[in-house]
Amino acid sequence: MKMHAILSAPTAIVTCLFVAGSFFHDAVHADQSKPLKVFVLVGQSNMQGHANVQTLEHVGMDPATAPLLAKVQDAEGRPKVVDDVWISSLSNSGEKHGPLTTGFGANDQKIGPELMFGIAIHELLDEPVLLVKTSWGGKSLHTDFRPPSAGPYVFQSHQIQRFEQQGKDVESIRTEKREATGRYYRLMIEHVRRTLSDIGRVYPDYDSSAGYELAGLVWFQGWNDMVDSGTYPDRDQPGGYAKYSELLGHFIRDVRHDLDAPGLPIVIGVMGVNGPTALYTTQQNRIRGVHQNFRHAMAAPAELPEFQGNVRAVLTEKYWDQELAELRTRDNQIGQKIRTLKKKQKMTRQEESAMRDQLRKDEFTEAEWQILSTGVSNAEYHYLGSAKIMLQIGKGFAEAMAEMQD
Repeated sequence: MKMHAILSAPTAIVTCLFVAGSFFHDAVHADQSKPLKVFVLVGQSNMQGHANVQTLEHVGMDPATAPLLAKVQDAEGRPKVVDDVWISSLSNSGEKHGPLTTGFGANDQKIGPELMFGIAIHELLDEPVLLVKTSWGGKSLHTDFRPPSAGPYVFQSHQIQRFEQQGKDVESIRTEKREATGRYYRLMIEHVRRTLSDIGRVYPDYDSSAGYELAGLVWFQGWNDMVDSGTYPDRDQPGGYAKYSELLGHFIRDVRHDLDAPGLPIVIGVMGVNGPTALYTTQQNRIRGVHQNFRHAMAAPAELPEFQGNVRAVLTEKYWDQELAELRTRDNQIGQKIRTLKKKQKMTRQEESAMRDQLRKDEFTEAEWQILSTGVSNAEYHYLGSAKIMLQIGKGFAEAMAEMQD
């Protein structure tokens, strides 16, 4: 990993792809004896983070995760501000920067992996850290984050045939694809370079004489590729996502080249919504193969000989909350029952609400309802919008990253 004291060229940029908690210990304020470690977080909506801060209460309800809550909230339930950890986050609404706290998720009321990643990497390394986060919802690797060395996106014959059958303008589609290809890869690189060209703008205590070190990158993406049957027509077959593995390999090489950081430690956050596929229900059987095939493809680059020792895959399925998911399924069944009844009889909103309340009262114990009502704030594909899940993911990313530090 290269260290830099002066930023004189775009390639002289130190960054770490993934959310890293940045912090300066009090002693470091007086003497930054080591280069500032920089981590960048990159991905789509789950890197943005859709866990509403209201779900933090649920974190404290489980003795296994309660210690994490104490790291992000004070005794009165107010969010802690990690004064010595700083972050610049670029997303759909623009850039936001400041000391690490809640609100650096998809909006000011949400968190993503960055919060606990920053706190944990701070504790594990006991060094100054800056996080550079770039994440946008609904973005693919095959197009939006497509790395330069992968070449242009080439439509397959079955895709062209479908466009023609639908009466679409194929040339117009090709033009749009060319314009979209790699756009968010370039935005990511540009934001990292801009941030590192003026670190003092984001991290007020930065000591330019000590410089900085690009210390790691976390990649947490995948949904838009996983559900794309056009790009991956054999996704239900073993090896059906081989192209994703190939693209991710290109991405790793290109990021290292473009940020002048050969050997940059990379953490791959492997998609894990719905938890381990071995625990999928009968109703989930139809998606079991696709989900597992994609997870294998995401993790595959970490097994390549060229990436040994500096690329690590983290299975986020390990942090899925099975209890919370089962409660959510039961509540969804109540919603389905109401929709079925509405087809048979007219129902006012007040009547529907009253029926829902009664069905929930009959279905859940008080303890179960407390868990469900405080623990969920979004859909399954956003890890239920659960702070309990998201904090554990961030911690897992930090632990994997710390193991690759010199």
